Amino acid sequence: MKRKTIVIISVILIIALTAFGWWRYYFVFGEGVKAGTLNFVVRKGYIFKTWEGRLIQEGFKTPLPGAMQSNEFEFSITNDSIAAVLERSGGRFVELRYREYLHPLPWRGMSNYVVTEILDVKSTEPRPGNLPFGQ
Repeated sequence: MKRKTIVIISVILIIALTAFGWWRYYFVFGEGVKAGTLNFVVRKGYIFKTWEGRLIQEGFKTPLPGAMQSNEFEFSITNDSIAAVLERSGGRFVELRYREYLHPLPWRGMSNYVVTEILDVKSTEPRPGNLPFGQ
């Protein structure tokens, strides 16, 4: 009887710990799209080499004059082909689809936000007709 109780409690404990671990690290808390100028994409890490990037968003204003508001979106990339495209798109306007997790994992990246798709990449170079002072 005592052995059966220990086995049942152990199984329940393992199931509860597995569910808690999944919820904390693999549950997708949110999904969305962010757009802005790509600042950088780098591959870094001591043991797990992960792709990390930063997007500078435009158009955010603070309600208080003179106050500063962060308009940076830091993200991780798990797909090498997405990272290769973004690595060559620095300084361009990009639209990225991402997933938000509750906590990062060392092999997934340093950010809670993981980019899953590139929706658009636009050049920010001026067109000949739009140069200032008729240049």
